[in-house]
Amino acid sequence: MIRLLLAATASIAICTAALAAEPAYLDDRSDPGALVRSFYNALNRHEYTRAWSYFGNAKPTEDFQQFVDGFSDTEEVQVAIGEPGSEGAAGSTYYYIPVAVLARDKKGGETVFAGCYTARLADPQIQAEPPFMGLHIEKGDLKPSDKPFENSLPESCSEGPAPAPRDAVLEQAKAAFSATHASQCTTLAPGQPGDATKPEDYTITFHDGQDGKAGPERKARLIRFLCSTGAYNEVHVYYLADDARGLRELHFATPEYEIHRENNDAEGKVEAINIIGFRDENALSNSSYDEQAHTITSHGKWRAKGDVSSSGIWLFRKGDFSLVQYDVDASYDGVINPETILDYNSAP
Repeated sequence: MIRLLLAATASIAICTAALAAEPAYLDDRSDPGALVRSFYNALNRHEYTRAWSYFGNAKPTEDFQQFVDGFSDTEEVQVAIGEPGSEGAAGSTYYYIPVAVLARDKKGGETVFAGCYTARLADPQIQAEPPFMGLHIEKGDLKPSDKPFENSLPESCSEGPAPAPRDAVLEQAKAAFSATHASQCTTLAPGQPGDATKPEDYTITFHDGQDGKAGPERKARLIRFLCSTGAYNEVHVYYLADDARGLRELHFATPEYEIHRENNDAEGKVEAINIIGFRDENALSNSSYDEQAHTITSHGKWRAKGDVSSSGIWLFRKGDFSLVQYDVDASYDGVINPETILDYNSAP
């Protein structure tokens, strides 16, 4: 078993490969970490033909049966996968994936290995004739580790460049957006281009507390995702992160109001607009962030002409956004003439 693991043998993530029941099937070759996770998933499910297929032309052993026999006393395998480094060379991209492996044999013995896999993706656009060769494992270089499994994962692989620094806040925001809005946002639907959810990212410098500008300078990070695009409205979702409160999805205070029209005509002359309460919204229409004014504005059109609409301004102060102005244009007269129904934005 040791000899084969040395021959055969990342997001920071621990992939626990079924230390009890058989793990669910995983065959994901879309990125280097997923490729290695899929390889170990195949081993834990005893699907050795599939495990063999994750290697390219250079196989880990001389023949397939030797590969299978090498795992004859392996009961289960656990793998920790580190952040891969990458570099391009001669029409290919090479990935260097740090791993730590805990192998348990059928007698209950455990061995820890650590090292790196090298994976390769030949540029798909220059592969003009079959067979197509996708992302695959070129080789593995693992050695027994004298450290516990949880401490054995290498920080990087010496063969390749160090991995790009991780942006933990952005990763958390992307994960939260995907988990919360998958059913609401068309940009998260299957088949969308890879940059459909690429966010806009802003850094806000501010002073908090009673000391005002005399107090310490702090920074917050505002992240905006495009949720959906309609005929005349785009919808955006925002996240805000700072050292004090971490990452959170922004919800925006929004007036609830009643529109009184002449003769109760649905499109008649507006006689009054009365605020009757407030609610919070987790998405804004046609919104933008003004870095100079530190404001988020929205402008939701009720029809394509834009002559009927509702608009808001939320001002960043002391670490959060507050509603300071809200306008409603409820007159279907073809003219853009909004009425301000809430104003904390102007001097008294």
